[in-house]
Amino acid sequence: MKPIQIAVIGTGSISSLHLDAYMKNTNAALYAVCDLNAERAQAAAEKYGAEKVYTDYRELLADPVVDAVSICTWNNTHAEISIAALEAGKHVLVEKPLCKTVEEATKVQEAVQRSGKLLQVGFVRRYDTNAQLLRAMVDRGEFGDIYFAKASTLRRLGNPGGWFSDIERSGGGPLIDIGVHVIDLCWYMMGRPKPVSVSANTYHKLGNRSNVQHLSFYQAADYDAEQNTVEDMANALIRFENGASLLVDVSFTLHAKANETVIKLYGEKGGFEIDPETVIVTEQNDTILNIYPQTDNKGFDFASAFQNEIDHFIDCVATGKEPISPVADGVEIMKILVGIYESAAKGAEVRL
Repeated sequence: MKPIQIAVIGTGSISSLHLDAYMKNTNAALYAVCDLNAERAQAAAEKYGAEKVYTDYRELLADPVVDAVSICTWNNTHAEISIAALEAGKHVLVEKPLCKTVEEATKVQEAVQRSGKLLQVGFVRRYDTNAQLLRAMVDRGEFGDIYFAKASTLRRLGNPGGWFSDIERSGGGPLIDIGVHVIDLCWYMMGRPKPVSVSANTYHKLGNRSNVQHLSFYQAADYDAEQNTVEDMANALIRFENGASLLVDVSFTLHAKANETVIKLYGEKGGFEIDPETVIVTEQNDTILNIYPQTDNKGFDFASAFQNEIDHFIDCVATGKEPISPVADGVEIMKILVGIYESAAKGAEVRL
């Protein structure tokens, strides 16, 4: 098979995971990179051996050699670049979240339908080996109906600053950055039931806490110690049409003892935990059993999940099959995220 010619748009921190994974896929060839920062784009091209360097994504999309693109830019550009890429005849892998609004998400979905090209949303946690193991068990009915899930992803000191803390570029804070991962993973594991309502809260109490010393944390390339227009923390109860519910809380900063990510789902026949490690809870011979699958990683492995995600994208481009995180799922998750912010602003439950 002729290698699929790949271009990566946006060469910030997340792009390295895309670039590394493409380099390891024998059916992909990294052809071009693009970034508003010419120096950063050139550095990425030299490191990964890309033939072309662009600073304008429109010029890149006009290049007939490009078959598919990864979009690793600010959230407020996801819809615009995705639509332009689809209209240019390119397949698209776009980082989460799909965009900033439901209206934008719908326009992206319409562009996918018009173009006949595929768009895969970067819900990387779906692609983790343990997640796929558990999803296969869900599909076989081993847990029965999954009616309740709980997800927490809490950082005590983890506001990256820069564009992450600028609501105009990001669309929101921890909810839209890290919360989207756990919300999507729970929803995916629950069988993607139709969301019908959200009751939520957001808090703006602590800011980015740039005053804290002696404790390091990830900082965006454009980190600004003063800038912060996003929430510190959000929590929500999401109800689904089938009666199931999801309780979620997320934070960039919180007076918590430690960072914590916990994901638990409960069904009629059994339950399971995904974070901090994979555990299956079931019954046999009138006895409750906690089962720990013997896999390479007890919990989520970011690097291997990213490789799986990129490999899946390349396979879908080559074969024409639909990705396991299609544009329609990006639209539904966008409805939930926007609903959470709307409910918090109104101080009342919102129907989706």
